[in-house]
Amino acid sequence: MRSIVIQYIILSLIGTFLMLLSSCNHQPPIVNKPKSIIDFKSTGGKLTDFEKGLAIKIVEESEGDVRRLLSDLPNEISYEIEIVDWDLDVVGGVTGRAETNNPALVLIQISKKFPGGVVAAIHAGLRPTLFHELHHLALGWAIQDNKFTPTIQTATIVEGLAEVFSEIHTGVKFKENHIPDSVNADEWVAEIMALPKDADYQKWMFQHPDGRTSIGYRTGNYLIKKAMASSNKSIIELSELSINEVYELTGY
Repeated sequence: MRSIVIQYIILSLIGTFLMLLSSCNHQPPIVNKPKSIIDFKSTGGKLTDFEKGLAIKIVEESEGDVRRLLSDLPNEISYEIEIVDWDLDVVGGVTGRAETNNPALVLIQISKKFPGGVVAAIHAGLRPTLFHELHHLALGWAIQDNKFTPTIQTATIVEGLAEVFSEIHTGVKFKENHIPDSVNADEWVAEIMALPKDADYQKWMFQHPDGRTSIGYRTGNYLIKKAMASSNKSIIELSELSINEVYELTGY
């Protein structure tokens, strides 16, 4: 009788061990959760605790929203946020750039000259700027280790994609990123298309000697909306195409 009991106990222990072993072998793989690293620089002035808290909240919420839309975002993204005394009124008091893809780094500048101050700028411009720059990271468009050859023709499409993505998903639009109604948009497109591959980036994307600003950004916005209208594709679908494929959808 005792031997039967012992055998039963042994078999039970073996069965339990095998069940535990099977359970361990079928555990889902460990997936690293997305991580945001936010660093505040004090070179242009220090943010208050309230301003920092507000910025952190908007960064984390915006990144989470973009992750649900774009699957190619890096798992870990660092942000460096600083106060500047630049005039950024035309873009809501905030600007930024995707500095590097690897490691993923976004630089954000918030103007203390914006009407209402830093808090007003954070409310007005931080979220649309983040959507724009995070779209760049998803595509690999960065200052230091760009995955694209940054010709004006390419920059026009990539910046247009990022700006339209931001406009659609934040509801915020800035006139600075739109061709004026008084201008024949196709003339600006023709100018862009005729440029040499080594055309001056500063001149065509920021400040032209003739007084025009953000020509590439404005033209890109126009072209992306034209491509969406002609193809019935969403901004997400359009972002998955090559630069040449996007141009083909615009008719150029």
